[in-house]
Amino acid sequence: MTSAGSGLTLLQTCALSLLVFTGASQFALVGALAAGGNPLTAAAGAFFLGVRNAFYGLRLSQLLALPRAVRPFAAQWVIDETTAVALAQPTRRSVRLGFTVTGLSLYLLWNLTTLLGAVGAEAIGDTDAWGLDAAGPAVFLALLAPMLKSTTERAVAGIAVLLGLGLLPVLPAGVPVLVAALAAPAVLYVSGRRGAATAADAPTGASHEAPPGAPGKAPAGAPNDVSREDR
Repeated sequence: MTSAGSGLTLLQTCALSLLVFTGASQFALVGALAAGGNPLTAAAGAFFLGVRNAFYGLRLSQLLALPRAVRPFAAQWVIDETTAVALAQPTRRSVRLGFTVTGLSLYLLWNLTTLLGAVGAEAIGDTDAWGLDAAGPAVFLALLAPMLKSTTERAVAGIAVLLGLGLLPVLPAGVPVLVAALAAPAVLYVSGRRGAATAADAPTGASHEAPPGAPGKAPAGAPNDVSREDR
């Protein structure tokens, strides 16, 4: 429905789900197009959101160990869910089974519900009247929020929001999203500098214990000044 509300046809909506099997990238692309952004800029934002799947693929290629001819087809199913299921399996056979079952079921259900949603959007007519233009950002935030667990991740998200909202009135639609992506390297750079400074200021490992015989600490094996019998 979100895609249809952004002006895409039924065929374009179904083709998007068939070819771009990653929810965050689809919502980013549709949201940028709905805001009147340039298609190339919208596609660039969707691409950067999908880059994480390439890192998933590096790990899964070792676990699955698929033949070269099969890998391009398996790459279409490399998403968050299939990666999580595959990494939780103890053996290579179960890894392949979990990846295949998860990927196939999600791919079929994702495209089926996309078709139903697009048909339903055409049936209800003017989707703007129903406020469906807000569905994309709402779903994207719902997907993103549970992932923000550390202070660094929250800082990246906060700065990205400030950059995106601050540049929205002065840059073409879709460009603020790309600029907001600079929040990640900026925060990581500052965190790295802070960590390096903390490590440099840390003690070098010199012992701060009092030397043997110092006041307040008796040498090892030395008798106490007052024996039990004298107390």
